[in-house]
Amino acid sequence: MKRKSITFALFIDLLAIIVLVGLSSAGTAQTISADLITQSSRENARQEKDANYWFDKGALCATYGNDSAAIKYFQKAIVLDPQRSDTYFEQGVSYGQLDNFSEAIALIDKAIEMEPHNGLYYYGRARVYLLADDTEKAIEDFKKAAELDDEDAQRYINTIAKTQ
Repeated sequence: MKRKSITFALFIDLLAIIVLVGLSSAGTAQTISADLITQSSRENARQEKDANYWFDKGALCATYGNDSAAIKYFQKAIVLDPQRSDTYFEQGVSYGQLDNFSEAIALIDKAIEMEPHNGLYYYGRARVYLLADDTEKAIEDFKKAAELDDEDAQRYINTIAKTQ
């Protein structure tokens, strides 16, 4: 009888230890979970203050045809870093895709003002001019972009030369 009592007592003690460890582990899991949530929140807050984060979101939206969202993300990037010419350019291209040509040209002009030797910017503005049915200005910009070694502009100029 004593043997059963000792065995039963050991069993109860072991069960109590398991329960206590389980409760302790649950508390640890909750603490780890809370720490991960806090860390994630800090990371999100840090990202939201990073112009590159918003630029990348805008570029992704533009790539998949959501130019309205892209414009909003590019604007957030511009507020955080107004010295990035590529953000003005990309936002301008998105406006062009939405047929808002005056806003598109103004933004691309700003990018060109900031970086006047970037052939891509002239090429992009030329494409917007084509969308706006201003072929004369488009050709001028394609030529300028080609002079600045933009390969797409050079191919476009060569294609036009072959058709004339």
